[in-house]
Amino acid sequence: MKPTPDSHLGAFLRARRAQLDPQECGLPTTESARRVTGLRREEVAALAAISVDYYTRLEQGRVRASAPVLATLARALRLDDDQQRYLYELAGRTDDRPRRRRAPQRLRPAMRRLLDQLTDTPALVLGKRLDILAWNQAAAALYTDFAAVPAARRNYLRLLFTDPAMRELDVDWEHDARDAVAALRLEAAADVDDPELARLVGELSIRDADFRTWWAEHRVSSATYGTKHYRHPLVGDLTLDCDTWASPDGSGQRLIVLTAEPGSPSHDALRILASWTAEATDPEAVNR
Repeated sequence: MKPTPDSHLGAFLRARRAQLDPQECGLPTTESARRVTGLRREEVAALAAISVDYYTRLEQGRVRASAPVLATLARALRLDDDQQRYLYELAGRTDDRPRRRRAPQRLRPAMRRLLDQLTDTPALVLGKRLDILAWNQAAAALYTDFAAVPAARRNYLRLLFTDPAMRELDVDWEHDARDAVAALRLEAAADVDDPELARLVGELSIRDADFRTWWAEHRVSSATYGTKHYRHPLVGDLTLDCDTWASPDGSGQRLIVLTAEPGSPSHDALRILASWTAEATDPEAVNR
């Protein structure tokens, strides 16, 4: 039987997923031996946010891929420009997406100054995709040692879902995690072709069933304030007001500040927590 264009596409998809290292794609390591080289079909489907059945039919040449599906597959399979052109040619589609180079996120000096002036108050700056761009000592004392997290993995949502200490800290973890997913979903609409966003969503979809379910709900949120309830291993229960201020320059950077009612037990606990770490942390080393 003469090969069809769709069968050529399926062969390329199978070959490409066999070339990828699961760990490099953000997939969790498992003790059991993998029966296939590279990624499994269900892993590619999750990274591309499509159903396993649909992806299987693509590989088998039983369905024609749409342009949006090809775009998500290109990101999930980490295709370079030549490979993307080849993918679209095999599928009989035109890759007419605009190509633009994304500038690296750089912390605004004004944000840095604000963080430096907030001593007893936990504060951090989030960028695109909820990446953690900077923080102060009080935030590190409250949450985790952000400096110990590799810069490429330093993302608020990723830590919320994958760091056990972050889960245990947050008394209302499910509520706050769902809000964070909704905030990312709203941001995603503004840049649907962001490859880093696709990798983050794919990774968390594989690693966490709750994330996979909540992401599929398409709930969005632009909430800029609320109350956080934490149970810290050193200072106990904390009730904090969480407020968010967006940078006016269109960079997408947001300053997150957590405060407590003056004279309250939470206010005293924050001061104690900050004082315990102030002398142990080199101010010149934080976020450098």
